Amino acid sequence: MATQRKVPLRKCVVTGESLPKKSMIRVVRSKEGEVSVDVTGKKSGRGAYISKSEEAVETARKKNILERHLEAKIPEEVYDELIKLIRRESIL
Repeated sequence: MATQRKVPLRKCVVTGESLPKKSMIRVVRSKEGEVSVDVTGKKSGRGAYISKSEEAVETARKKNILERHLEAKIPEEVYDELIKLIRRESIL
């Protein structure tokens, strides 16, 4: 009998729901204060998870949710990259 592996859950900073890590995107702030999208989920630094939905990204952008969580200014490119990633995945 195979034992069920525990699926790592992460909480979306926008919606507040806990989802499997695989269905989220991590945004990370490095020690230098640089904010980037962490596709691998392994970058070091302070991370915040966001649901893979354009609505969540737009809400985060409008309400500065990521900015508050990561305590750093979020460049527009980060939001654009998140949306690109979500759209690319919805095509696959």
